[in-house]
Amino acid sequence: MGLYSELFYSDYINELFSERNTIGQMLRVEAELARAQEAAGVIPAGVADLIALCCQPDLIDIPRLKSEIKLGGNAAIPLVKQLTRIVKNNDVEASKYVHLGATSQDVVDTATVLQMQEFGQWLAQKLEVLVLHLVEKTSSYRNTPMIGRTLLQQARPITFGLKTAGWLESIGRTQERIDDVKKRLLVVQLAGAVGSGNAQISSEVQLLFAQNLGLKPAFSWQSNRDIFAEWASVLGILTGTLGKIAKDVSLLMQTEVGEVYEGAAEGKGGSSTMPHKRNPVTCAAMLANATRMPHLVATVLSAMPQEHERSAGLWHSEWEVLTQIMTLTAGTVERAIELLEGLEVDEKRMLANLELTQGLIYAENVSLALAPKMGKNQAHEWVEKACKTAIVQQKHLKDVLLELKIEVPSVDELFKPENALGLSLEMIDKVLKKFGR
Repeated sequence: MGLYSELFYSDYINELFSERNTIGQMLRVEAELARAQEAAGVIPAGVADLIALCCQPDLIDIPRLKSEIKLGGNAAIPLVKQLTRIVKNNDVEASKYVHLGATSQDVVDTATVLQMQEFGQWLAQKLEVLVLHLVEKTSSYRNTPMIGRTLLQQARPITFGLKTAGWLESIGRTQERIDDVKKRLLVVQLAGAVGSGNAQISSEVQLLFAQNLGLKPAFSWQSNRDIFAEWASVLGILTGTLGKIAKDVSLLMQTEVGEVYEGAAEGKGGSSTMPHKRNPVTCAAMLANATRMPHLVATVLSAMPQEHERSAGLWHSEWEVLTQIMTLTAGTVERAIELLEGLEVDEKRMLANLELTQGLIYAENVSLALAPKMGKNQAHEWVEKACKTAIVQQKHLKDVLLELKIEVPSVDELFKPENALGLSLEMIDKVLKKFGR
């Protein structure tokens, strides 16, 4: 992954998609294919164990494999050649049954699904950690008033708990999406040259093969790539969702705002020239990943109109891109957990920022209070006029209302943030209840 591997990616997931592990999954496919065929009586008894014994990544000459990929067009062709030679060195007769009836795409696609399965297990655990942090933040700051902003301008009060509840709810939706797509994703591809199957990979073999791998049998999807496109899209949505969290935090970290900060650490967020800086470096990494992701997802979507029973180029375009999508997703998830673990919230600054507009953020409150007395439109006009006067004269809106002799019911109460939260607390409690709190 290079110089920025620690910033944008996850070490664990980088290793999952290493050359050795990718080859290992393809060899696992070959081993389980032989076992399924032996169990179905397609190949002689005892052959499968010998083939499986030879399906070890350490036995593969990886540099040679990589150099031969450009001749075969995919990794499975030179891998099968090497595996066949290894088996032949141990048993000439057994080598005749390596990769029997299968095609290269059967191996590459099924191995990719196996990696997706392991990635999905890791991701589910990490998202649970992320959810726990968000639940804790939402509970802790349920009643902490802050300004809600629309189009980057102060709008009306909310609580910080409402903001984090929105983050939590969106992560929960993506958890549901991931669980749903897994039902379609975790299947084998085993159908031979043109997806029609053959005597060596019968329905029985397909079923046994899938069971051996912990996957499900499926109709051939060699050139129907909707499940990979759906997986890529869901991960793109997740990364975009995490990017939204990073965007919010980075904006709240601005010097002029100063309401929320990434956790402090020795050497973190500094500038090479400005000693006073505290930069949102974790947010920056998350936003960088979220910016890269849509173009990668678009590549997978663009590769969907594949010709006939196997594509020239479109199938090939998926390989590295799908890996990049998962590794970027993993890095973003890990950075998001780090961000939430150390998040610092300045409640006093939030309260102070509520007073920046000198009461203008309570204008809607006042308008709604006047509406029963003078009608919605007239109330709006009166309050709008009062707001303009307050801005020109640089006065507090409440003082202007008193000077204009506008009788507002319970005027003092209307200018308290806790009385301008709408249904914030009720909405937060609904989200927390959904997540078991």
